[in-house]
Amino acid sequence: MRKGIASLLGASAACALLAAGPVVAVEPITGLHQFSDVRPTDWAYQALSQLVDRYCCVAGFSDGRFLGEHAITRYEAAALLNACLNEISLVTDELQSLIKEFENELALIRGRVDGLEADLEELEASQFSTTTTLRGQAYVVVNANAFKGSAGTLRREANRILGSANVLFDLELDLATSFSGKDLLLTKLRTGSFSANNSLSGVPTNQSALNIAYSSNDAGTPVLSVDKLFYQFPLGSSLSFTVGPNVGQDDMFGMYPSLYGDDAILNVSALAGAPLAYNQNQGAGAGIIWSGEGGFSLTASYVAINGNSDNTQQGGIATSSAGGTATVQAGYQNGPWALAVVYSGLQNGNWLEPYGTPLLNDSLQNNSGFTHALGLGGSWQPADSGWIPSISAGWGINSTSYDPGVQRDGLAEISQSWTVALQWDEVFLQGNKAGMAVGQPVFATSLYGDDTPDDGNYVWEWWYQFQVTDNISITPALFYLSRPLGQETPGGRRFQQLGGLVMTSFSF
Repeated sequence: MRKGIASLLGASAACALLAAGPVVAVEPITGLHQFSDVRPTDWAYQALSQLVDRYCCVAGFSDGRFLGEHAITRYEAAALLNACLNEISLVTDELQSLIKEFENELALIRGRVDGLEADLEELEASQFSTTTTLRGQAYVVVNANAFKGSAGTLRREANRILGSANVLFDLELDLATSFSGKDLLLTKLRTGSFSANNSLSGVPTNQSALNIAYSSNDAGTPVLSVDKLFYQFPLGSSLSFTVGPNVGQDDMFGMYPSLYGDDAILNVSALAGAPLAYNQNQGAGAGIIWSGEGGFSLTASYVAINGNSDNTQQGGIATSSAGGTATVQAGYQNGPWALAVVYSGLQNGNWLEPYGTPLLNDSLQNNSGFTHALGLGGSWQPADSGWIPSISAGWGINSTSYDPGVQRDGLAEISQSWTVALQWDEVFLQGNKAGMAVGQPVFATSLYGDDTPDDGNYVWEWWYQFQVTDNISITPALFYLSRPLGQETPGGRRFQQLGGLVMTSFSF
């Protein structure tokens, strides 16, 4: 039966040629003499001749052979029959039986074609042009905070101002444009209701700021603004460049050592244990990424927070007021392992918002100088999802100097930080995730002068993500700051912050 089918159908059409499986298209044939291995003495010669003369439907291989004894699969036979049907106006009883024989396979092929057409229409519908696509992410956060401890006046004032429950949102719209298929022009539009006086925006310390908190308020009303604008393009197979008037330090890394960054609740937990080295500063900047063989990469970048200003006393690029951050990273990522060492040089000043206690914040924000920040981070991911979590860990050390004329006594000279984060995938239900992190944001370990530092604070977070659909997730979370004011806690008393939230995410 299989040989008969092969003889009747072949592998392409003289009027509409088709390649399927091992069968390849041939030039249109006008007679069986074009096949080198078909002779008039062959038992199926008459049938083949009729297919050519009456139905214009016969095929062979590109080397001029028909291979009549070559077996074909049912899918190949169905595909070839489908091609022939487009050209045959008269369906004989013999072909009718073949159509019935392969009706399931023919339906499957047509279904796959219909599915591809639907996917193509959906893709075209999401484009503003042939090169631009829109992706969006919306977050709605219901939250509340409570402040505890023996620092009574401070505790009562914090609860009065920041203790109420509220509902906040963050909306991100990414316009991704490619002109060559390998480059990227990214325009990020963003708006949000996380005002400067909200604890999830970083009050009373920025250690409580959420990973997604964004504020663009204009007289109390959120407005849509351009959050990022930069262009990335390759040069050869191993180099890529990034340049833009508003680009983030984190947009210019060849790899990132933490697996926990995207899902972290608090922003400080997402910075690989080195919040000054991985500071996420953004502004006018440029960077270069080299990606080598075996998973190695090198990154160098520069960002000037005040680089859009044409007043050198208030900003500019590579000026004393630029608020510049220069970063170099060497990384390795292969299989389940990732490891990176990073160095950042930061200009101190009130444009810098480091993650630490007021002791360190005051040192860096209100006094000009320079900070050298070094970070070491890595991660490991298990081969299979289960009860064994992925592990991300990082550590940072920083050295700060101040310009002449600054009263340095009591200011931070050396500071450190660290974070350990665990994340479980496919927890209880497919698609759900859980995570926790603990660490100490930047805390002073050495002061100028004779003072002994009594700084430090532990930050904890726990969360569980319900994946409701492919585009909607709900994440309840808790976080705890054991001593957010560090050495500035009044009278050596206790002051803690406990926060809870439910975050709903919509992606489109």
